[in-house]
Amino acid sequence: MLHTITKKLVGNAKVATVSAHCDIPCKIYDPATAQIAALTIIRMVDLINELDAKDCLSIKDQAQLIRLVNEKEAHGTKVKEEVRVIWGDYFKQPQFDQVPNAHELVHKIMLQASKAKQGVSRDDALGLLELVNEFAEAFWLTKGVATYKAISPYLPSEAVVYPKLDAI
Repeated sequence: MLHTITKKLVGNAKVATVSAHCDIPCKIYDPATAQIAALTIIRMVDLINELDAKDCLSIKDQAQLIRLVNEKEAHGTKVKEEVRVIWGDYFKQPQFDQVPNAHELVHKIMLQASKAKQGVSRDDALGLLELVNEFAEAFWLTKGVATYKAISPYLPSEAVVYPKLDAI
């Protein structure tokens, strides 16, 4: 629709077509944001399930449920966006050579994020975190940075892949 309106406004005038690889090629990428978003989904599912255990939900509980679901949805979208940006802007042929299953992994993340958004299954949310952790390992591999797994220092206390960075 926007294209149609623009075309009518411009008419037959010659307008150059432009495109760009990305908005600002800052070269700052980190899968941590996607990992935190996946952890948030797990935490939201846990809190939703706590409400589900109640016999009756008050208006306050119902309002809380709506907020939890909205946050779960938003963080599912955030996982997809963060992974898509790294995959689309950072990964080039050298990275694809190092991680030959990158396309398949990203596709699995997209599908699993949708699945985690559609329901309130902790297993689905954990599956998403597992895939995002696999993506983080692949990302750090392309940077030549070793990784390790540790339990996140906050709820839901799940294993997360971290880069092994040198101390200053």
